[in-house]
Amino acid sequence: MSKNALAPLLLALLLAGCAVTAPNPPAEPAPPAAFKGSADWQRIAPDVVVPEAWWTLFKDPVLDGLQADLVVGNQNLAAALAQVASARAVLKASSSALWPTLSLGGGTTRSASVADDGGQRRVATSNSLTANAAWELDLWGRLSTGIKAAGASYQASQADLAALRLSAQATLTQSYFALRTAEAQQALLQRTVTANERALELTQARYASGVAAQTDVLQARTQLRSVQSQLADMRAQRAQLEHAIAAQLGKLPGQFQLAPSASLPELPPVPDLVPSTLLAQRPDIAAARARQVAAYAQIGIADAAFFPSIDLSASAGYRGASWSNLVSAPNLLWSIGAAVAAPLFDGGQRRLASDQARASADAATANYRQAVLTAFQEVEDNLVELAESGASLALQRDAFEAAERNLDIVLAQYRAGTVSYLNVSAAQASLLSAESSVLASRNRQLVAADLLLKNLGGRLPTRP
Repeated sequence: MSKNALAPLLLALLLAGCAVTAPNPPAEPAPPAAFKGSADWQRIAPDVVVPEAWWTLFKDPVLDGLQADLVVGNQNLAAALAQVASARAVLKASSSALWPTLSLGGGTTRSASVADDGGQRRVATSNSLTANAAWELDLWGRLSTGIKAAGASYQASQADLAALRLSAQATLTQSYFALRTAEAQQALLQRTVTANERALELTQARYASGVAAQTDVLQARTQLRSVQSQLADMRAQRAQLEHAIAAQLGKLPGQFQLAPSASLPELPPVPDLVPSTLLAQRPDIAAARARQVAAYAQIGIADAAFFPSIDLSASAGYRGASWSNLVSAPNLLWSIGAAVAAPLFDGGQRRLASDQARASADAATANYRQAVLTAFQEVEDNLVELAESGASLALQRDAFEAAERNLDIVLAQYRAGTVSYLNVSAAQASLLSAESSVLASRNRQLVAADLLLKNLGGRLPTRP
């Protein structure tokens, strides 16, 4: 090989050390030393180890079975899994761009030449067997930076899948708690309907005996019909929650049914939380961070467009009239060379692409920081919710006991004829409201615990 032929290759190797380096993303925001809401939160069991399947701490076999069906049938998870496969393919394609491309070819052509003076056309046959190679030198780091961007995007897709799975699992758990709460409310309303029916019978008997006014009967009937109407609404709410769970599991609502149960799971032990644990295990934050890395890698790709590209190529093969002796020294052909393409004028397109990449990186940084802020807000909110719902539940239970005693007293007074039925109606409404509030507070507690445990139970995806 001549010195002239080696010159482009030597120049390319000398320029290889001049690769463009993409700027690094800003440092991660420093987490606070402690959560503000933790000061008002009493630890229940600080040594509890939260499993990845955090919902098992609620000790509900039905919920465990629903969660197993979720990861198999949820269509949003299936779509996210396909996105992960697509990002993996993009990463592999980016990695393969660093290597030369090789191709083999063969063919036969017949051609006729222009007629000679004798009027005869010459027909020639040409057979060929060739091998070609091409390689783009990654002088400015465009290809390697593209691999970094594709790798970060792949990690983001994996984290998106993990985050979506966590969100779906938490949503299913909340839907399940809401359904069980609706069933408990339904049982409460059914008991209230039974009690109001007895109260109506009592009022009608007193009216027939002439010791009660007709307004008492009308008031008792109004109270009964009102509770019966609430019971019908609660049955519809329970059915809708069951349909929602079916859709989350990827099943038709008409073919899905949960056996009713009027009891709610007990509040599980919830360990203390620290910001470092939250940041290390929340996949939504990991996804935002990976997208930030990918966005900054795109700056390097855009800046590499300002520099020339160098392509090496080589080919070798045989060409002859007959296949029988095609592979022979006289028929050997070969070529090797290098091509340099330098941008001169493009109307500012490269500069605009670089500016766009930097703006996208700024947006990715803002999105990442917002994801961190949202994560801390969620934890602070649920720390407060868990503490305050516990205090509220204790007060609501005390109010329920008082309302229950008050109704017993008022009913005795009504039978004795010392109060009107209006007092009975008010006492019944107070008891129903107090017990409904107890169930609502228990549901709030369970939901807050679910979200806190989700933050600890989530696991980051394995990096490629």
